[in-house]
Amino acid sequence: MSKTLPPEYYQLLEELQAVDFVLVELTLYLDTHPYDYDAIEQFNLYVKKSKELTNNFEAKFGPLMQFGKSYSDYPWNWDDTPWPWQV
Repeated sequence: MSKTLPPEYYQLLEELQAVDFVLVELTLYLDTHPYDYDAIEQFNLYVKKSKELTNNFEAKFGPLMQFGKSYSDYPWNWDDTPWPWQV
């Protein structure tokens, strides 16, 4: 049985994916430009944004990552599908 998810689920997930994509790109750039102060500041800004979005998403819809990267509600909610990569 498939769970019906609100539009906010998809909106938050898409915003988080976009921010994390920026972090991947900045990481690749900084690997070759490690002294670019502005890029480092931008990277740190997006790290903060990613953490905020992750916390917001998980508070509303459950954990995004396993193995100690995300908290669980009671009862254990890691098995509460769908998982983000399934939507």
